[in-house]
Amino acid sequence: MESQIKSAENTMGKSIRVAIADDHPVLLAGMVSLFSNNEAHQVVGQAVDADSCLELVKALSPDVIIMDLSMPGDVFRTIAQIVMEAPETRVVVFTAYCSIESALKALDAGATGFALKGSPSAELFEAIETVMAGQMFVTRQYASQVMNGLRERARRQALSEAIKLNVREKQIIGHLVQARTNREIAEALHISEKTVKHYMTGLMVKLHARNRVEVVIASLVSQEQDVAARR
Repeated sequence: MESQIKSAENTMGKSIRVAIADDHPVLLAGMVSLFSNNEAHQVVGQAVDADSCLELVKALSPDVIIMDLSMPGDVFRTIAQIVMEAPETRVVVFTAYCSIESALKALDAGATGFALKGSPSAELFEAIETVMAGQMFVTRQYASQVMNGLRERARRQALSEAIKLNVREKQIIGHLVQARTNREIAEALHISEKTVKHYMTGLMVKLHARNRVEVVIASLVSQEQDVAARR
């Protein structure tokens, strides 16, 4: 299987370090040009197949890797490997292969962003900003269907395991529902931002969630199960 990796040194300080993986040469070159013309981002590596992606991430530790689903190799398995072996790298799927099933499968594998190639370039930049903020991004075309799919998965998990939240965890979730940042939550609850992050980590483990959005969804499903159990 043919593959290639190109790298570049980080010369832009705090810019977001981006790796791009796509087996279509024209599209790959276009995406590199798109990000190269944006000072907030730096392209640090390129790959043309799934196997090269993991190698690239291990070698260059990009902040984000943008991956196409139609590349040679098992892309979903590679996403899962990246999440397991390099959790500091966020995975954004950017593909023309569009279906609710593929979006859910990519998110299940560990991707936190899913955008379509037919969308405006601004959506891809938004996806990167969103995942870098620790949240999930799904292209608007599929957002409601994907959220429903994630909600159903969380519902099944809640059925198989009773989830008990303490008072502080419930307070934090209440602020998450209002889309508040960790700093805003810390100020509202008169605790440190570090303490909020500690609770967030515990909530993600307890609720089997990978990000803030899934924490909120899983907690709401858990509440519904508690209400149903009392009837």
